[in-house]
Amino acid sequence: MLSAASRPYIDASVPVLREHGLAITRHFYASMFEAQPELRHLFNMGNQANGAQQQSLASAVFAYAANIDNAAALGPVLERIVHKHVSVGITPAHYPIVGRHLLGAIKDVLGEAATPELIAAWDEAYWRLAGELIAAEARLSERTRAPLGTLRELVVADVDRETDHIVSYYLRTPEGGSPGDFAPGQYVSVSVTLPDGLQQRRQYSLSDAPGAPHWRITVKREDAGETKPAGQVSNWLHAHLKAGERIMVSPPYGEFTTTLDAAHPLVLLSAGVGVTPMMSMVATLAAKGSRREIVFAHAARDGAHLALRRHLAFAAKALPNLRTVTFLETPLPTDREGVDYTFAGLMDISRLALPANADYLLCGPVPFMQTQWRALRDAGVPAERLHREVFGPDALDHLL
Repeated sequence: MLSAASRPYIDASVPVLREHGLAITRHFYASMFEAQPELRHLFNMGNQANGAQQQSLASAVFAYAANIDNAAALGPVLERIVHKHVSVGITPAHYPIVGRHLLGAIKDVLGEAATPELIAAWDEAYWRLAGELIAAEARLSERTRAPLGTLRELVVADVDRETDHIVSYYLRTPEGGSPGDFAPGQYVSVSVTLPDGLQQRRQYSLSDAPGAPHWRITVKREDAGETKPAGQVSNWLHAHLKAGERIMVSPPYGEFTTTLDAAHPLVLLSAGVGVTPMMSMVATLAAKGSRREIVFAHAARDGAHLALRRHLAFAAKALPNLRTVTFLETPLPTDREGVDYTFAGLMDISRLALPANADYLLCGPVPFMQTQWRALRDAGVPAERLHREVFGPDALDHLL
């Protein structure tokens, strides 16, 4: 619990952070990377380049201030952050560095408004959060029996091009076996060294069942757009990672999982490469011979952007109560309605005949998940039955 002396200053910070948060986080990252350039290997520099990380941290600071005593709201979000931190190698030694530069940025941007009392309140709030994260990260590391940031060498056993932009990589141990168990819906961090010497880690969902003799990750190549640079790691993987080569990979992490043996229905809603954790769940249910009612709705730009299609078709043979629905935003002339897709246009849950009392899992671009989340809530689905996977820097946006 935040002290009575600090509470008023944190409450008063909410409108201030709303106005100045982005300036604070930009200053924070610039000063931290200037003082500690080695941290560039730890942070996602692609999100730094496009501004997403700075905007996300500004939103996170504001959301934390607004919900600081709301454990029910912050708990699930902090659990997601804990898994991400452990997968990328955040250690207790990083927290003093981040805290020093964050408080320094607040002082520099707010100037005289950053009174000693305000800075003291934020110092207390920061270390309260840091203490919770450090303890939770230590517990997760102990459960997985892997030190923070652990990587191990795996071999690319096979490469399967799903589409022009999406490739599946099959990973095994150097001895040729499965890398181990995981929960369907989890991800691994893949570490690469880019041509300029920058080391970067990215997270990719495991897209096959745990019982397979391999781990499979399915990676979309992120091309440059008008407002974003090309994905450094995804382009490197597509260009360089071939069968027989070796890659450094973390243990599986992530809390985007569900009780696959539950009796109530399951609804999976995905878009684009967000299909990957859903495919792991469907493949696992198929391996179990599940008779659970499942609705799997997926959205893509067109038929040329549909990945893992044959794997879904294979799993469907073992799932008598699986119903698949495909939305293609702009079908190609070669895409056949009723065969390659169910509906043209964006995903519309009103066309899905959703079962009662279902659990819902969402994965895809953030705007897609926001749209479906709102539509499901408007349709009366309780928030506690909605779960989503977020890979970008947007873990706290639903608290705003």
